[in-house]
Amino acid sequence: MSKKTTSNSAKKTAAPAAKRNELGKVMTGADILVEALEREGVDTIFAYPGGASMAMHQALTRSKKIRTILPRHEQGGVFAAQGYARVKGCAGVVMATSGPGAMNLVTGIADAFLDSTPLVAITGQVPQHMIGKGAFQETDVFGVTAPIVKHNYLVTDIHDLPRIVKEAFHIAQTGRPGPVLIDIPKNIQMGSAQPVWPKEIKLRGYNPDVRVGDAELNELIGLIRGAKKPMLYVGGGIISGEAHAELLEFAERAQIPVASTLMGVGCFPETHPLSLKWFGMHGTVAGNNAVNEADLLLAFGVRFDDRITGKLEAFCAHGTIVHLEIDNSEINKNKVVKLPMLGDVKDALIRANAMLAKAGYARVKNGAFTLYAPWRAQIEQWKKDFPFYYEDTADAIQPQYVIEQLYKMTKGQAIITTGVGQHQMWAAQFYHFDKPRTLISSLGLGSMGYGYPSAIGAKVAAPNKEVIDIDGDGSFVMNIQELACAHVEGIAAKALVLNNLHLGMVVQWEDRFFKSNRGHTFLGTFHDEKHEQPNMNKIYPDFQKISEGFGVPSKRVSHKKDLAAAMEWFLAQKTACLLEVMVPYSEHVLPMIPAGATYKDIIYKDTEHRQTLTPGTGL
Repeated sequence: MSKKTTSNSAKKTAAPAAKRNELGKVMTGADILVEALEREGVDTIFAYPGGASMAMHQALTRSKKIRTILPRHEQGGVFAAQGYARVKGCAGVVMATSGPGAMNLVTGIADAFLDSTPLVAITGQVPQHMIGKGAFQETDVFGVTAPIVKHNYLVTDIHDLPRIVKEAFHIAQTGRPGPVLIDIPKNIQMGSAQPVWPKEIKLRGYNPDVRVGDAELNELIGLIRGAKKPMLYVGGGIISGEAHAELLEFAERAQIPVASTLMGVGCFPETHPLSLKWFGMHGTVAGNNAVNEADLLLAFGVRFDDRITGKLEAFCAHGTIVHLEIDNSEINKNKVVKLPMLGDVKDALIRANAMLAKAGYARVKNGAFTLYAPWRAQIEQWKKDFPFYYEDTADAIQPQYVIEQLYKMTKGQAIITTGVGQHQMWAAQFYHFDKPRTLISSLGLGSMGYGYPSAIGAKVAAPNKEVIDIDGDGSFVMNIQELACAHVEGIAAKALVLNNLHLGMVVQWEDRFFKSNRGHTFLGTFHDEKHEQPNMNKIYPDFQKISEGFGVPSKRVSHKKDLAAAMEWFLAQKTACLLEVMVPYSEHVLPMIPAGATYKDIIYKDTEHRQTLTPGTGL
């Protein structure tokens, strides 16, 4: 009787085994952090040491599960962590010391925030008793990052570390993903405690598992039934929500054409007959026309940013808009919509597909679509009349041609990262992406220097994939030091640099809006001491010498006839390498919708600013 009573009492008071917290051995704060990272499945961290983070680096040397990769600059580290996260689909992890180290992470944290990239950034901080006293290498990174993180922590109690780390990964990776920062004072790292490892967490007010209601889904199906010119406008939310397969089924059942944002590139196969590739400022004419002239616009996992909408009040002015989004703050923020749908996009599409099937919408996989024939005919005509276009040349190498050749030679199977500028747009235009997580680029913040570090992270995440950074000379040089990281760590991330000796995108705007007056956009050298006459024959900086200094093999090509052999060499390399291709600075990215204009103002072809090319120099 007594034994039975004890047993019943135990059943009433003990937590279920799966939820019972685990008590660990006495450890330093730094060791607690590392074990907490291991428990979250972290296998890679990009970390640069300093005085306020040394204890954490010492703890990392004792880890058997985590690979610590040393970038050559903290910004390179955070961009690498983003590339890792975007390819892997889980939080990338980066660590830096206090003060300047932490501040060097800020651009990457802001970048992750705008592109909804899951990221956990860990910073060392001066000891607690010195905070606020202007100590050596002290900055308030908690305050600085508050507007550009999903959440952040300043650890003030060593016993909170296990819970904080678990919460940080949960917040970063659920709902709309984003960056979370953990700032850890030095005394916390070096103190000791017996950690309590939480099995689950509950965050009051944070509920990322939101489901769209049946009533909204039924209304969606009704709108589809009544539409004559429907369009799908899809973005990065499809990729982060792992909903690309469900989107494909939805489009093929409903027979609705699809145009993506740049963040959404790859979420729907671009070689599919329903694809209009991507639209916006430099996107397809067909995509811009179709989205704006649709009578029903289904906006899934998007945020109606200005590079997509142009003049906001004129965007899809006569269409009914449905907005499916996981982040409630984005609904009706930029564009007021007819049917807001708050919830997980994968779950919503699974249920919508079931409703479509029940309503008689059979899935069409062979392209033999029957619905919306006049609308599809109009779209096909736009696609035929207005493809991505450039004027080829006899000897000078057009940048678009380089990317076309890269696509053919890689058979579209590479993961492409980019810097920011004209090359970024051409990469998205002339390489075709049929799978998610294969175009990795800084799009919301537009951070130059993103391309090569993110390629390093992407290659670590997908070591068996070809990973190529398509970059420009201006963007590439901003984090060129990461060639050393790739060489020393044995990471075979490749860089294809389209060198026009100019800041090409700014030059394009100078040509169009400032009468071609050059406001410090020439990156080469000059003939004269007054810096008025450019020397187009002097290539500066010399990427070949720089690459050699970092131990990375490289080649330069200036003539079209030499390109194929150079690219064959490039793709055959098994290590980090660089191929520099000299291209004309006079080339513009077209189509182009000027800022604040509408899709009707799009510039498709333009020879007004085309300058004479010098064969053999690419200039």
